[in-house]
Amino acid sequence: MSVLKRYAAAAGMTDEAWKRHANPWSVWTRFAAIPLMILAVWSRAWVGWWCLAGVALVVVWLVANPHVFPAVERPESWAAKGIYGEKLWLYDRSLVDGDHRRVQRLLVAVGVTGFALLVWGLVALQVWPTVFGATLVVLGQLWRIDRLGQLYERHRAAG
Repeated sequence: MSVLKRYAAAAGMTDEAWKRHANPWSVWTRFAAIPLMILAVWSRAWVGWWCLAGVALVVVWLVANPHVFPAVERPESWAAKGIYGEKLWLYDRSLVDGDHRRVQRLLVAVGVTGFALLVWGLVALQVWPTVFGATLVVLGQLWRIDRLGQLYERHRAAG
């Protein structure tokens, strides 16, 4: 079992959880958690170890998020199609052709680079790597969701 599948299982990503996670509110509030996490970590400069309370709140939200919104049975929104595509990609890699795999690898590289810059910026309390890293993470994830939505559409059209 791949690392991602193990993570999904540990996070309680059942079929029902995937349907709930496909709710656009789930997708967009996860994106909204990014600046909140940055603020929580950055706040260590002002509140010291109390910053961990903010970090903990964001982590609790990210764990609960895929389970709290109403389920999407028929994905029609961009976000819902992307999450349904993510589930397809995670559990049946045979549906992903070579071009899509190359783009996914590129997007993972963009995300990892962005995350590294983000961590560097937060450790050093430097604005430019923090903002640039967060921007790369968000743009990479948005592009990834878009590509996974296309995967879902192709799979649905194929029947």
